[in-house]
Amino acid sequence: MEQKPKITVVGSINMDLVTIASPLPNIGETVFGDQFQMNPGGKGANQAVASARLGAHVQLIGCVGNDRFGKDILEHLQKEGVDVSNVEPVTEVTATATIIVSNQDNSIIVVPAANNHVTAAFVESKRDVIAGSDILILQLEIPLEGVIKAAEIAKENGVTVILNPAPIQELSSELVKNIDYLTPNEHEQLLLKKDRRSEELDGKLIVTKGSQGVSILEGNQETTIPAYTIDVVDTTGAGDAFNGGLALALCRGFNLREACKYGNAVAALSTTKLGAQTGMPTREEVEEFMRSQF
Repeated sequence: MEQKPKITVVGSINMDLVTIASPLPNIGETVFGDQFQMNPGGKGANQAVASARLGAHVQLIGCVGNDRFGKDILEHLQKEGVDVSNVEPVTEVTATATIIVSNQDNSIIVVPAANNHVTAAFVESKRDVIAGSDILILQLEIPLEGVIKAAEIAKENGVTVILNPAPIQELSSELVKNIDYLTPNEHEQLLLKKDRRSEELDGKLIVTKGSQGVSILEGNQETTIPAYTIDVVDTTGAGDAFNGGLALALCRGFNLREACKYGNAVAALSTTKLGAQTGMPTREEVEEFMRSQF
C-alpha cells in the first residue's frame, strides 16, 4: 500500500460568508444579490482540505473560537479527513471572511479573531508535529511570529517549507532563509519586488497567474507552466488548491515543473464549483482530468 505523504498546515481557519452579486454596489448603494452561502474556509483550512482530498495525511495546526462556527468547522474538517487534534478552541470568536463574488472575480474582507492566537508560543507547543512532516505549508493570515516559528522548526528538522505570502506583508530575512518555495500571485510578487530583501527570494519564487498559469523564477530565467482551460464558476480558493496540489506532488517525488503542472490542474478543477473547500478535487478527479488533456 502506498504510504500517505505527511503534510502539516499551520494557518488560518475561517467561516466564509459568500455573496454572489452583479453588479457590485457603489458606496451608499443597495443592490440585490443572486446567491449566498456559508462555508468553512481560511487559507490554512483550505490548503489542508485540498491536500487531504488528494490523498495526503494532513495535520492542521490552528485555532477556532469556542462558538457554533468553530464547532461546525471542526466537524466539517474531520469529515474531510483532516487531523484536527492540534486545532484548539479559544475564547475568541471564530475568524470570518466576507467574500463578494462578481463576474467570476472576488473581493475578500477577513476578521482574524481566533486566528490571532496562533502565536510563536502556540506553534512551539506543536514542534513534534511539524518535525515529523514531509512538507509544511504556511500562509500569512495568522500572526507573523507564528509563521516564523513554524518555518524555523521545519528547517531545523529538514522539512520542506512552502509559504503562500497572502495577505502580503514584509518578509524578514529570518523567515525567507527558512523557506524553500514562495508562492505569491502577481499582485503579491510586485509588492515583494519592492522589498529591499527581494534578492533573497531568488530561486524560491513560484508566481501564480490565474488563467496565465504559473511562472517559476530562477535568477533571470522564467519558466511558465500554462494553465488549463476550463469553465470557471468561482475562483475563491484556487490559489489554496494550487498550494495543496504543489505540496502533494512534491511529496510524491515530482520535479518542480511537473509539481506546478499538477498544482495547476488542482486549481483549475477547484474553480468549477462555488466555494473554496467545496470545490477541492480528489486525486482521482485530478488524474482523470490531466489524462483527458492529451
